[in-house]
Order: sequence, then structure tokens, then C-alpha cells
Amino acid sequence: MDTTLEIIGYLRSDIKTREEAPKQGCEGGIEAVVEIKEKFKEAMDGLSVGREILLFSWLHVADRGCQQVHPRGDESRPKRGVFSTRSPDRPNPIGLHPVTITEIDGLKIKVRPMEAIDGTPLVDIKTA
Repeated sequence: MDTTLEIIGYLRSDIKTREEAPKQGCEGGIEAVVEIKEKFKEAMDGLSVGREILLFSWLHVADRGCQQVHPRGDESRPKRGVFSTRSPDRPNPIGLHPVTITEIDGLKIKVRPMEAIDGTPLVDIKTA
């Protein structure tokens, strides 16, 4: 069984740290650019401006050893298992980002609303 992930591109945004990032894109997400690697150009066929897509990212600054968190980082709430939250800290930190395409220029796809940190690796794109 091959469980290797191949990075298909990177997310580029003005968000540089976790502290700057909204919890979800719908809570203050910004326009960002998805840069697709050349070898995946053909996989972009069918994407168009206005289309809603799901971006799957590898949350590269997440704590992979974390199993419990205070929901939404609110320490007044009791901790619970990460599988019952949207926390980026988890054993396999895969991010899910529902976005809309605002522009396509070659291998660059502008999307919004994005909440990911600049340089976040992209592992897949699916239609919403």
C-alpha cells in the first residue's frame, strides 16, 4: 500500500504566521494564489473562474503529536479530541479549504477566502 503524498503546489498568501490566520476562511479569509507545479498542468483542465473548489493542504506548521485541544483555542472550554474539531494540530494535518476561483493565469489560481499560511503545501483539489 502506497501512502505517499505528492505535493502538487503551494499556497501563497499575505498570512505569515498562525496567529495572523483566521480560524476559517469564512471568518476573514483573504484572496490568495495557488501555484500548481508544471507537471500537474493537465490536471487543471476544467477549472474556471467562479467555480467553487475544495483545496486540501498539508498544514506544515501543525503539532502532529497533539491529540486534544480546547475547541477554537478557547481555554474556558474543556479539551476534547482533535478528531471532533477543525484544529490544524492533529496526527495527519490535512487542511480543507472551500474557496472560489477568482482568476486563473497559467499555473496560478487566485482564490478566496483563504486562511492558510504562505507556503502551505497543496496536496489536492476537488470540485465542491
